[in-house]
Formats: sequence, C-alpha cells, structure tokens
Amino acid sequence: MVDLSRPAGPRIMAVANQKGGVGKTTTAINLAAGLAEAGCKVLVVDLDPQGNASTGLGVEDRDWTTYDLILDEAPLEAVVQETEIENLSIVPATVDLSSADIELISNEKRSYLLHDALRQPAIDKFSFDFVLIDCPPSLNLLTVNAMVAAHSVLVPLQSEFFALEGLSQLMLTIREVRQSANPDLRIEGIVLTMYDNRNNLSRQVEKDARDNLGEMVFKTKIPRNVRVSEAPSFALPVLQYDSGSLGAMAYRHLAREIMQKNKKVAARAAVRRAK
Repeated sequence: MVDLSRPAGPRIMAVANQKGGVGKTTTAINLAAGLAEAGCKVLVVDLDPQGNASTGLGVEDRDWTTYDLILDEAPLEAVVQETEIENLSIVPATVDLSSADIELISNEKRSYLLHDALRQPAIDKFSFDFVLIDCPPSLNLLTVNAMVAAHSVLVPLQSEFFALEGLSQLMLTIREVRQSANPDLRIEGIVLTMYDNRNNLSRQVEKDARDNLGEMVFKTKIPRNVRVSEAPSFALPVLQYDSGSLGAMAYRHLAREIMQKNKKVAARAAVRRAK
C-alpha cells in the first residue's frame, strides 16, 4: 500500500548522450507522452539550447525558461507550463541557454543549480511522478547539472556502427559525477533507437549491447519509423500524431518498462488515478 499522506518527490531522469542524432530528444518527449498517457504526471525539463523538446511539444510561450530556472533562480511556479497533452508539463528552453556554460563557470554552486531548482518546496504542489531532463548533445556543465539533479540516466543508443564506443566517455562522466557530487546516480537503462530489424547492422549492435551491458539494455527497441520522424514537424509526440504507429507502440512499451522499474512511483500514480 502506498502512503500518499507523505509527499514523495518525483523520479528524476536525465536523458543523455553526448552524440547528436541518436534520438535523445525524440525519446524524451515520446517517453514523457507515454508515461502521461499511462496516468503519470510528467515534467520535461528542456536543457538543450536548441529547444527541440519545447518545439516538439508545441510550446510557443517561452518567456520563462530553464535559463531563468537555473541562472536567475526563478520559482518553479513561474517556469513550469502545461502542454496540450494531459498530465504533461514542460520547462521550455531557448537559445539563451547556450551562454549558460560560460556564466556557470564563476558560480561556486555551478554543478548543483538544477538540483536545487528541482527540489524547491513548490515541486510537491505539482505532484509530478517523473521529471525527464532533455540534455544537450555534449558533456558540458548543463549535462553535469542534469546528472547531479537526477536519480538516474537514460541513454538512447542509435543502432549504428561505433555506437558502443561512444558510450565510454558518457559512462566515465557518470562515474565522475557519482564520485564527486551524486553517489546515488545510476543508469536507468540503455534504449536502442532507430532500430531496423531487417538490417544486419542493427541486429549486431543489439547483440553487442546485450552481450556487454546485459540487463541494462531495455527489452523495448525503438524502430526506425517515418511517423516518429514526422511528428515533431506537427509539434506533437508520435503518440498523439499517429497513435497506432509502430513508433508510438514502442514508446508505450518503453514507458511500461520504466514504470515497472520504478514500481513505487508508478503505484502512486495508479492510486491517484483510482480516486
């Protein structure tokens, strides 16, 4: 039985890979949509100066952004905004965030600013079950902030040659963050993206990943799917753009795996839905 009388903070996940084009933002917004569809209350924190997660969720109002949250210590109530998708909110980003690395260097708490921002007492008012942080495609101070703030790191891994080699630097960064700032940080899992079952290379990457990383690799594989690629141009997750597509079904399965791994968080959401 889950005790809802005691506030429990959301499960915070950094969606990270320093390599661009691996489906990181696509995974962040579609996993968020899958969790929201399952009844969880979800917050996406767009930490990428490109703001693609904000665009992909149809956010036009960006007067208050992650820049304000981190560098100007804006209250959560000011920066969190609801999306058109039920149970899904976002802190959007703009290109202003591109200067954050330089501005953070002189701040003594430079690695802890997002951690502190997401632990404001106001976070309890939103009753979020999950917070997904969409990291920039680099291992900079913004990504370090995400890892210090997070309970775990979700790694999208493109099914292509050299995919596993690119993981080594990310794993090293995670280890360093564990040693210096966040000893409880863990790997939520590795999710294979842009997977083509007809392609020998995709199958070989999957075999290598499972042989080397074992149960860290999610059972769900995100297929290379035209509907997933089209959805952002309509400012929608693929679950809303084409609910019956292979991509939408894959992200639903991934959301279920995530909820299974985080049973206590998922149970809170289930109890709230039943009320």
